[in-house]
Amino acid sequence: MEQPKQEEDYGYDLFPERNAPKKYKKGSIGESLFTFSHKCQVMLQFAMETSPYAKLLLSAMKSSGCKVFKDRHFSCEDCDGTVSGGFDAASSQIVLCQNNIHQQAHMNRVVTHELIHAFDHCRAHVDWFSNLRHLACSEIRAANLSGDCAFQNEAARFNFGLEKHHQECVRGRALRSILAVRNIGREEAAKIVDEVFDTCFNDHAPFGRIPHGKKDAKFACRDYENRDRYYANI
Repeated sequence: MEQPKQEEDYGYDLFPERNAPKKYKKGSIGESLFTFSHKCQVMLQFAMETSPYAKLLLSAMKSSGCKVFKDRHFSCEDCDGTVSGGFDAASSQIVLCQNNIHQQAHMNRVVTHELIHAFDHCRAHVDWFSNLRHLACSEIRAANLSGDCAFQNEAARFNFGLEKHHQECVRGRALRSILAVRNIGREEAAKIVDEVFDTCFNDHAPFGRIPHGKKDAKFACRDYENRDRYYANI
């Protein structure tokens, strides 16, 4: 007998607070001091102010007509232990998993990764819920441009490789991200990733390059901020 198809939940089960009432009123002592939420908010603010990856993406979104507001577009929440963050397209909000992010470097990468999804949502009108190729493309871009596959991060995971290691890291992380949020077989997901990989891997907007480290990201941020000066002086 054919088994009934499991209902698609789009990964919302990984973020239980998306549909749960808040435990504390905003601004209460329980939320503000010595809590995961307070630490998350502090690290988020630091990332937005100091990370060249985040600063470039925030500037690019503002230029695209999608200005990001910290209180409106970010939410620190408790999540499933397997995830660090997510982009909720239904509310145009980035979820930061306060129970799983404990270091500033990790926060910087998660904020960057999810801002890439937000940027794609702004500029490309991604069909997150019905078009798996759109989802795969954004996951490829986020893994490629956020520093997720930077050498130092891969070395910390004891993942080493030579030829095309970066590409394989991006491919693998995009595949795992899709499997985490969609009821789809691994073979089908891998096929979808392969179909869009070359195009999406080579789409470096808004960085203009693959920022392999903080130094690269700083140069990309500087170039983006100065992009109009040459023409203004002609």
